Amino acid sequence: MAEGTKNTGRGKQKAVVVADMGRLQPQARELEEAVLGALMLEKDAYSIVSEILKPECFYEKRHQMIYSAIVDLALNQQPVDMLTVTEQLKKRAELEQVGTAFYISQLTSKVASTAHIEYHARIIAQKYLARELISFTAQIQDKAFDETLDVEDLMQEAEGKLFEISQRNVKKDVTQINPVIKDAMDMLQKAANQKEGLSGVRTGFDGLDKMTSGWQNSDLIIIAARPAMGKTAFVLSMAKNMAVNYNSPVAVFSLEMSNVQLVNRLIVNVCEIPGDKIKRGNLEPYEWEQLDFKIRELYDAPIYVDDTPSLSVFELRTKARRLVREHGIKCIIIDYLQLMNASGMSFGSREQEVSTISRSLKGLAKELNIPIIALSQLNRGVESRQGIEGKRPQLADLRESGAIEQDADMVCFIHRPEYYKITEDERGNSLIGLAEIIIAKHRNGATGDVRLRFKSDFAKFMNVDEDIVVREFSSNMNNVADPMPPIPPAGADFLSQGSSSEVPF
Repeated sequence: MAEGTKNTGRGKQKAVVVADMGRLQPQARELEEAVLGALMLEKDAYSIVSEILKPECFYEKRHQMIYSAIVDLALNQQPVDMLTVTEQLKKRAELEQVGTAFYISQLTSKVASTAHIEYHARIIAQKYLARELISFTAQIQDKAFDETLDVEDLMQEAEGKLFEISQRNVKKDVTQINPVIKDAMDMLQKAANQKEGLSGVRTGFDGLDKMTSGWQNSDLIIIAARPAMGKTAFVLSMAKNMAVNYNSPVAVFSLEMSNVQLVNRLIVNVCEIPGDKIKRGNLEPYEWEQLDFKIRELYDAPIYVDDTPSLSVFELRTKARRLVREHGIKCIIIDYLQLMNASGMSFGSREQEVSTISRSLKGLAKELNIPIIALSQLNRGVESRQGIEGKRPQLADLRESGAIEQDADMVCFIHRPEYYKITEDERGNSLIGLAEIIIAKHRNGATGDVRLRFKSDFAKFMNVDEDIVVREFSSNMNNVADPMPPIPPAGADFLSQGSSSEVPF
């Protein structure tokens, strides 16, 4: 309210009160009446609007009651007309609140045509969404004035609520099959044009790429293992292959370690210098030369690192969209899923929160049309089982396995028998330095095992045949009379000899 004065022409001042102009909430009363009337006149009208409207979409309370009665009739496969709706409202003891049967009959008389019912329903849904946003922003504004509340917590709450509203209103229309066939044929042609026949993002691990045809767009891939099996080492080796070998931009969200620690792990991987030496800076002269030579691979590599601690799924969505838009990211890696949260939303248990996170990651992969790889921990069930086969991870070993297993398109386990002091298989073959990638679930392909070589000193996974070539090259270098190995020529894969001690990466 604002007070002022006005000259009346008689030399007297008269107080004038100017009221602030109020604003009505977004609504479309006439359209609500038209839609309800059309629903009681047109036999198939409900099937048109059922996915668009909910009872709370209607602004007037009595319209919500009428629509709820119509929903009850439709779900019970009963006819919907003026008489049946009136009878249903009587059963619900709501007819008097609506305004007697006369009001119901008035609704049907106001309908000129049912042809535009879908268009009218979408306007009503938009008005409802606008009211939801107004209510949400008003609550946040009130809390923002409260100095006892932490602003960071309030931002998390705002993100969570906005995400919840957006998810409730996300709808995607059905698509006629022709354009989908065209997309499928385009993917087939793309795979045919590649020498290896891969349609997805290449990992650089030949056996894995052959079994999966590369990581496929829109897939959620879970890579799980017990601690010290090498989850981070595996995805960093893979990220290096993607970005350096195949020039595929990749983003790594590291919730467990800082970006400097992560890059140090990449340097160890690429330069093949033991991690403890990198930490201490205790390098021999030839190792400094090796570092200077090999680290060139990482410069300008399309690898983007984010080390935000306790990252929420809502922050991830925002950052991922920007990375795809600005840098053309082809794959996102998250280390690791159980460290994420869905702050701002209320859950009855941690399992429900993890379920929301995994479902959101799958939705994000579909939205951005890129593969998302999330690392996950396994529970202790593996440790209690005995024997070679007993130590192999199973889907039931996933923490909060129900939600993660259901949402994932692919679940892979990393298994290194050597970690459990199992050095030979049943046939007496050596398992030292070998790792198995166990594809336990593959929604769109085969399951099976892929063997890789794990170099613990360098936290590096590599193809088994690639390791044979490298060891032969290293052996030749050791036979040279000069005790100081020269810098290898461009393109050679130089491998310095380190200790065989196990390093828990």
